[in-house]
Amino acid sequence: MLPALRGKAAVLVAVLALLCVQGCGSSQSEEEEGPAPASSAPYWGNRGYALPDSPFTREDTVVTATCSMGARYAGVDVQAWDPERWEVRETRNFFIPVDAAFTNYPEVRDVHSPLVDLCGVSSDRPSPYAVDDLEYVTPRVRALFDLAYTRMAVVFRDADGRTTHTGYVESGGNADDFVRLSDGRSDDEQNAVMAPDGRSVWFTYITAEGERRIGSRSTEGDHRLSDKGPAIGHDLPLTVTGRPPRAVQADMVHLAPDGRRLTATAPKIYGHVFHTRDSSGPLTAASGRSATLLSGCVGIVGWVADERVLCRTQSDNFRTMDARSGRVEGNAVAVVREDDGRVAEGMVVSADGEKFIASVHLPNDRSGQPLGRGDFRVVSTSGEGAAVPVSAESMTNDTVFLEWR
Repeated sequence: MLPALRGKAAVLVAVLALLCVQGCGSSQSEEEEGPAPASSAPYWGNRGYALPDSPFTREDTVVTATCSMGARYAGVDVQAWDPERWEVRETRNFFIPVDAAFTNYPEVRDVHSPLVDLCGVSSDRPSPYAVDDLEYVTPRVRALFDLAYTRMAVVFRDADGRTTHTGYVESGGNADDFVRLSDGRSDDEQNAVMAPDGRSVWFTYITAEGERRIGSRSTEGDHRLSDKGPAIGHDLPLTVTGRPPRAVQADMVHLAPDGRRLTATAPKIYGHVFHTRDSSGPLTAASGRSATLLSGCVGIVGWVADERVLCRTQSDNFRTMDARSGRVEGNAVAVVREDDGRVAEGMVVSADGEKFIASVHLPNDRSGQPLGRGDFRVVSTSGEGAAVPVSAESMTNDTVFLEWR
């Protein structure tokens, strides 16, 4: 249902070398070029980017997103938290334009967008994607924002209920502070997400000939369409990573700390852990031939270390698994008792790999808490010690934890 490493010099050199392997041998578009960064980004797998200093980019910070609704207002509040005292360090607000698709409803074509996952899912309005466990939702919603949380990608729905365009919203603006990047009468653009540096919006689109593709539009200049590679339609979301940026069309995408591999899933594709790609596109049967299957994993929470992944298992416990062999390591971590009647889903792993945050709720009902309060817990990935409740009144059952730097 409704998710930094403290890099050492050797890791930084390895990641930058990897990114060069991915991008230096191919031509770069204008949006992919830029000066060398002054410092690395504190975000897994994207250390080629320099970020402005803010509470959202500092180490030991938890970032959440919550959708807010009013009679004449819809917006997303993104908050940076102190994970010890659970005090807000900073809040950024993103107004949702009136034409932006943040929910699906009868008599209009469903729009595939992580913003719908965050804002528009209820018992009578399901997620536009096939699976909406929080291990799936968290990386989708994270992809809406650039690394510094300054811009949010959106999909605009025209009055005809069918034509869709991509765009973005600046943080801290008002309802009129948005940019529509296309306006073609037959546009079919969905799954809008931000590039890591916020300089382009990426999406899936259908050509006039019916071909399914991945594209991007620069946030500057004339916003012309740049084709990035094949897609499999709108049914799976995008995640954009690396410098130069590359898109993966899959679910539960998490880059390894060293940037060499990623977790991902897609229908009919075997495996959970894949090598990073040097081009944009969906997972394929060919990529699955060298993938690692994590035994019994039904929900990927994130990387615990370069070679270890935290999963929710078929028995609804959490286990650390070896990303090379796929075998289980360590103890089973139970967040709720077997007779509790509720389930736990994982969202983010801490940068040091020692803790993760889980949401506890009734099966198939994330909104079961009174007054909309969520039940979130900080849990040891090793299973040692008791889970610690997250005490913050502003968090609701719809809050999504995006990152733990």
